[in-house]
Amino acid sequence: MSDTVIRCDELTKYYGKNRGIENLTFEVRPGQVYGFLGPNGAGKTTTIRCLLSMLRPTSGKAYLFDREVSVDGQELRHRIGYVAGDVALFEKQTGQWMIDYVSGIRGRPGPSTKELCERLQFDPSRKVRELSKGNKQKLALVIALMHDAELLIMDEPTSGLDPLNQQVVFDILEERTSVGATLFLSSHILSEVERVCERVAIIRAGTVVAEESVETLLDRALRTIQVTYTEPVADDMLSGIPGATSVERVGECGINAIVASDIDGALRRIMQRPIKDIEIEHATLEEIFLEYYGHIDGEEGQ
Repeated sequence: MSDTVIRCDELTKYYGKNRGIENLTFEVRPGQVYGFLGPNGAGKTTTIRCLLSMLRPTSGKAYLFDREVSVDGQELRHRIGYVAGDVALFEKQTGQWMIDYVSGIRGRPGPSTKELCERLQFDPSRKVRELSKGNKQKLALVIALMHDAELLIMDEPTSGLDPLNQQVVFDILEERTSVGATLFLSSHILSEVERVCERVAIIRAGTVVAEESVETLLDRALRTIQVTYTEPVADDMLSGIPGATSVERVGECGINAIVASDIDGALRRIMQRPIKDIEIEHATLEEIFLEYYGHIDGEEGQ
């Protein structure tokens, strides 16, 4: 078995003078569910295109299954199921023609094709040009998943799908990873990533600015503590809470505190007065994401 399924060593891609990605270094282990987060233009798609040898990097190297990626990497691509962020299909052909065409390239029919069409409620007999954006996305998903690939590279896989079909897609992905497939999920829909991923990298302006387990990221994030006391809040409770970045009064008997550290010290201070109710909310990945991107006006790149 390969030690890594994906590995990037200082991977860099420039489009002329414009930055695509710069010095990306990370790895994805076999069977891992890895999230690749960033807003549009941060460099997610450029990274994927370099991994799939659609683009030649300016410098650095990318590896799949411990083999360096090259333009002639047909054997490697046979082990991958890929959904592009901008799905391109043969508009004049039917969905079934597309399925058969890709099966021919792979050398065998996709064993999961019928099941996927049924679960996604996709009719392959219709021509691609007649399909809605959501149904084109379903076709792309069927093509990517029908051969039970070892590595699934999904670039915004639920784009254009309604919530019910989004649920079906993630049910399928969870089933595939439960039997050993590796999932590399590129997305800016953070609730999706939080649901399925074990580890995430956050990419900003073409550079990875953080890489952690989802659990660690959430543990390190801000907490919101909402407290309702049994009596009016004294002014001295609006200051001196350890680790709090802000404290505000809520009505006559409540406070809302944002705590970044020393949660134990904060709770000890808060509980010095009789409490009627208390609620603690952990930050979501979206809130963590805003910590990295909150002061950025825009991004360049792909």
